[in-house]
Amino acid sequence: MAKIRNSILCLLSLLAGIFLFSNSIHAQTESKEASSTINTKNESFAQSHPDQYHSWRATSEQAQREDALAEDPRLVILWAGYPFSRDYNKPRGHAYALIDVRETLRTGAPKNAQDGPLPMACWSCKSPDVARLIQEQGEDNYFHGKWAKGGPEIVNVLGCADCHKTDSPEFAQGKPALTLTRPYAARAMETIGKPFEHASRFEQQSMVCGQCHVEYYFAGDNKSVKFPWDNGTKVEDMEVYYDNIGFSDWTNSLSKAPMLKAQHPEFETWSAGIHGKNNVTCIDCHMPKLQNEKGELYTSHKIGNPFDNFEQTCRNCHTQSKQALQAVVAERKQAIQEMKIKVEDQLVHAHFEAKAAWDAGATEKEMAPILADIRHAQWRWDLAIASHGIHMHAPDEGLRMLGGAMNKAADARTKLVRLLGAKGVTHEIAIPDISTKEKAQQAIGLDMQKINAEKQEFLKTIVPEWDDQARKNNLLSQ
Repeated sequence: MAKIRNSILCLLSLLAGIFLFSNSIHAQTESKEASSTINTKNESFAQSHPDQYHSWRATSEQAQREDALAEDPRLVILWAGYPFSRDYNKPRGHAYALIDVRETLRTGAPKNAQDGPLPMACWSCKSPDVARLIQEQGEDNYFHGKWAKGGPEIVNVLGCADCHKTDSPEFAQGKPALTLTRPYAARAMETIGKPFEHASRFEQQSMVCGQCHVEYYFAGDNKSVKFPWDNGTKVEDMEVYYDNIGFSDWTNSLSKAPMLKAQHPEFETWSAGIHGKNNVTCIDCHMPKLQNEKGELYTSHKIGNPFDNFEQTCRNCHTQSKQALQAVVAERKQAIQEMKIKVEDQLVHAHFEAKAAWDAGATEKEMAPILADIRHAQWRWDLAIASHGIHMHAPDEGLRMLGGAMNKAADARTKLVRLLGAKGVTHEIAIPDISTKEKAQQAIGLDMQKINAEKQEFLKTIVPEWDDQARKNNLLSQ
């Protein structure tokens, strides 16, 4: 009996050892899988891909800052109550992606990793370190927390590993090895029937750019990035999606309308235009094939205006002269600009008139259809104007969206006139002086002196700490 018992104990001990050894191997495997294979230091590829690297570096020449709020103060009113009313500059070269998100007043002046106002998702299009963190930690852990949490980790500017599988043999051999490094972008492409691995080379070229040049929102308690494409990619499709889930980015502080803020929906508007429909890709127009000093062709990564390299871009398809095409584009841009301003004027009035209606005692039930019209009007306007280059990508779609915005704004104002009249307000609602950015910001109650002072203190004290920590962790070159 004792022999049998000892044999059983030995067997159990052996099985326990095997189980523990197996778990140890599994844990090591999981740990190995969790460690990132993404090289985020762009300079690492300078020797193996010199032409691409140096052309990418040249995006630093696109340094000019253009203040869109100073150019058009109406925007401050339309975005009242939202960080965009503080600061909105037109986009610069990719080399400034990280600097600009740190320096914009929209990200505030957080004092520690738990401080607000914005979530981690605001880093998502700015750096290959985002892809590294998602690979190391998983999406949920990456998105969890406030924007400042990522400061010491997200330190390398948008570059090679955002679009290329840099650890692959194909990339080492000089091939593009394109990939979607953002899992949420891959899921979105599948939603519209375009799984990346089954896409053509030309489709993949635009899909890679479509990781960032898209409309998106921050979903759930974790504020994770999601593209609102479940119903399609047109302005009405996304509007229905947002309305069905009851989503709004913010509430306008004047009208109290639940608003949507479009981001930079180039992928959607390009898809709706003549170039997208004919699969003329982002690469064809913005990243032309150029010759180096040895006469070898390479893809320029100095992403810019197609007219800067007309013979290598537009000339591949168009027979017109550069001057003739520029004239066509200028005409379309002017038409969109004129319509844009007309819509903005209507929306400015609608927001102030809605405020007057609330002040006159309007009820939530009375205001609901009016606020829906304002929301839908501004959504159409914003999706059109937030799409950089829509006059090139899809001018007809741009004018269609702005026309829809004008109609919705007119509907809102017609209802407001009736409601105000019912409340005894028969005079025209006065609009304060918003002729400059500063006056418009005063009109919505922003203390810009305080906001700017806090930002400067943040840039002087917190950001250097982030970079020092990143260097200690070997995330940045010394």
